Amino acid sequence: MKIRPLADADVDAVLELNERSVEATSPLEASALAADSSIVAQALVCEVDGRVAAFALAHAPQSAYRSVNYRWHSERFDDFLYLDRIVVGAEFRRRGVATALYDVLETVAAEHGRMVCEVNSQPPNEASLTFHRGRGYLQIGHLEQPDGHQVVMLEKPL
Repeated sequence: MKIRPLADADVDAVLELNERSVEATSPLEASALAADSSIVAQALVCEVDGRVAAFALAHAPQSAYRSVNYRWHSERFDDFLYLDRIVVGAEFRRRGVATALYDVLETVAAEHGRMVCEVNSQPPNEASLTFHRGRGYLQIGHLEQPDGHQVVMLEKPL
């Protein structure tokens, strides 16, 4: 297992992984993954046996990212690392891939004092809530999305 920065050669695999999980995340445009993008602070992939098994995207303060979830956190904190999405391919789940990505991201987030994210609460994503609680994330708020689904906002002080 190898965690590394996302490369241009990974874009198709990342978009495919995201598309397979779009109901749990949201659509993703290739332009958001461009190496020169000023939007994404951290774009990582986890490679297993030469294949992209997972990816994660995170944003720092002052990003041009327009997500309502990102905006919620930026209105409350001056400094943070916002985990926008982490997607693990179905065949790689329960193998420590997400844990490895979180370990790297939380190390980066320590420079910002906290890592923040959101998890669906309606419909509920119990597996994700359990994972985050186990890593020390605290519920700090709740937000109803424009499309009606609800999320809980999480923070891990670092």
